[in-house]
Amino acid sequence: MTTREVEHETTVDAPAAAVYALLADVTNWPRIFPPTIHVDRLETSGEEERIRIWATANGQPKDWTSRRTLDAQALTITFRQEIPAAPVKHMGGTWIIEPLGDHQSRVRLLHDYSALGDDPHDLLWIERAVDKNSTSELAALKVNVEAAHTAATEDLTFSFTDTVHVTGAAKDVFDFINDAHLWSERLPHVAVVRLTEDTPGLQELEMDTRAKDGSVHTTKSYRVVFPHHKIAYKQVTLPALMTLHTGEWTFTEDDTGTTASSQHTVTLNTANIARILGEQATVADARAYVHTALSTNSRATLTHAKAHAEQKKA
Repeated sequence: MTTREVEHETTVDAPAAAVYALLADVTNWPRIFPPTIHVDRLETSGEEERIRIWATANGQPKDWTSRRTLDAQALTITFRQEIPAAPVKHMGGTWIIEPLGDHQSRVRLLHDYSALGDDPHDLLWIERAVDKNSTSELAALKVNVEAAHTAATEDLTFSFTDTVHVTGAAKDVFDFINDAHLWSERLPHVAVVRLTEDTPGLQELEMDTRAKDGSVHTTKSYRVVFPHHKIAYKQVTLPALMTLHTGEWTFTEDDTGTTASSQHTVTLNTANIARILGEQATVADARAYVHTALSTNSRATLTHAKAHAEQKKA
């Protein structure tokens, strides 16, 4: 059995403790790392945790379960996949953060892996995936940690939630959001939808959405489905004013019906503000524009989902 070992590294202009803190909290990862779609903490006990990660590898959505050991004193995080995704047979490694003075750190990311059946083509596929993801993760880590230690962020990342109350079952509201392949028939702002779900519960959703001015925008998202209470997603093809868009649809049922919510987290793309909104436009203008555009679509979708579920109940 061939086991490969590989190391990637970068230097970050931030204290080692700050870098460690960002890596230790896996709930940050979809926001920070381009390949990561969604992360769930399954178990936590002291310095040990089990996590499930949904991420792209060579452009393909995959999911796996890992066990991590966090050592804040040594500034290391070791990980080992318990349930790898094919063609991986085994995968593990370590994040090592080394202080280079008070305000600089070296981050090393070590991997060891093997392929099912020791297939040389699969080994090459894994090598490419590890190299591509590690390179993009370290670059994104550097950008995010350094940005957090400057005043230049200007509230570029923000979150908001739209909520409706439905006199109906959570499953029926969930089904409306889950059945995105029907949205072009059900939602006036959706022109075209392409939905694939090669792995149950892991969807690839591409759609053309009409804006108020009549223009059409193409977006692509990966969605992770948790029947019948949550659908988490990350956009990978984004409108010009955003560099990040993640979100969750949640459905909570009680005696009075269902609370359905659409939560968004967005990072603005400042490079395109003047081109899209005009030379005088500010970050605040862009925040308001993006918030309004996303909320308008979310509320429209929630309203149609509410009508669908209440009609079912009737």
